[in-house]
Amino acid sequence: MQASSPILFLDTGVGGLSVLGEVRKSLPQAPILFAADYAGQPYGQKTEAQVAARVAGLLGRVTERYRPRLACIACNTASTIALGMVREVLEIPIVGTVPAIKPAAENTRTGVIGLLGTAGTIRQQYVDDLEAKFASGKTLLRHAAPELVGEAERKLRGGTPDRKVLAAALYALSAQDEAMALDQVILGCTHFPLLRKELADVAVHDLGWSPDVQFVDGAAGIARRIAHLLDGETFQRTGPDRAVTTGDLDHFLMLKPVLTTYGIDQIERF
Repeated sequence: MQASSPILFLDTGVGGLSVLGEVRKSLPQAPILFAADYAGQPYGQKTEAQVAARVAGLLGRVTERYRPRLACIACNTASTIALGMVREVLEIPIVGTVPAIKPAAENTRTGVIGLLGTAGTIRQQYVDDLEAKFASGKTLLRHAAPELVGEAERKLRGGTPDRKVLAAALYALSAQDEAMALDQVILGCTHFPLLRKELADVAVHDLGWSPDVQFVDGAAGIARRIAHLLDGETFQRTGPDRAVTTGDLDHFLMLKPVLTTYGIDQIERF
């Protein structure tokens, strides 16, 4: 493996920056390639077969062109559907991002946990299996809130997330049976942690939730896993870290200011 080989992050948009931010803390010297599949959006409204084919095909092409040392599927929907297939096809380590049910179950005091994700994520058998394995005896309330993806992207482009949209998603979760005891909310899409502060503020000030409710995600754990898999490897940058998109380049370039804050200085069309 060449020292200049990057770590690849693949997402439908740029929600995976929430994971990249954590990886930067543990592996600041690692070359990075971020791939945003805007042309394939939204994964959450596609069939499982469509998502699996899209992710496997795109990862294959990106891997062939850029030769990454490891790929992180920085999208919960794609991971819960395509992770097993991709690992069978590609010869590099593949790390997925799945809802942080385990830490939420470990930290809950009331035994009632909420999960916000896309429709494509929350309906997956993979999530059922995580619940059975790590949250047995607990109550997991699920709500599909794909509209939060757009609010996160709005924020990244310098806009202000719509509090009414955030409040509607949280209200739909809290309106379910047993939600009065809710004390953990899993942000089950990599876009959602980008709205953590706004969601917490809306929860307390608009909906009257307890400030003790915790909003959790798996980014730190994913970063630890990536660091473990790459332990002992040598890193060397021979050029700027880059981001590529399958979508419109001009639209993607609007994100240049925020991408720069994550250490990405080269932006191009894939």
